[in-house]
Amino acid sequence: MNICFEPIGYVKTEKGDEDIRKASENVISKIIIKEEYTEGLQGLEGYSHLLVISYLNKLRNFEIGVLKVKPRRLTKYGLKIEELPEVGVFAIDSPARPNPIGLSIAEIIKIDKNVITVKGLDLFNETPILDIKPYSYERVVGEFKVPDWYSELLKKQDQI
Repeated sequence: MNICFEPIGYVKTEKGDEDIRKASENVISKIIIKEEYTEGLQGLEGYSHLLVISYLNKLRNFEIGVLKVKPRRLTKYGLKIEELPEVGVFAIDSPARPNPIGLSIAEIIKIDKNVITVKGLDLFNETPILDIKPYSYERVVGEFKVPDWYSELLKKQDQI
């Protein structure tokens, strides 16, 4: 079965890829929605956050289809790569996976016609956007848990 998608827009940011990797929570980006989809933004004003579904177009061929990786994002907490366990890609938020799609949450700063300015988007410049959805009450998780290996790594760095 082949599944084909047409992007509804793309990311525009002046930050380089390394800046996005290191400090995405502070990055200001724009999601440029194609003109023909602008009408679909009606009613989005007033939401504080968006779920952004993207196509990870900058993954290298060797990263697509990988099933086990180290959770490298935890290095931003001061952990060394050799301290990280190798786990399955479905157990972490790694861009390397069988299907190169991303799911991100970003704070809406403003909406102007077909341009949504957001904060905290962890996507690179020109990343194709497949869909957006508002973050709403139905998606809020009050309590959740993580595996012991994950919480132990964060405790080690005083992150929880």
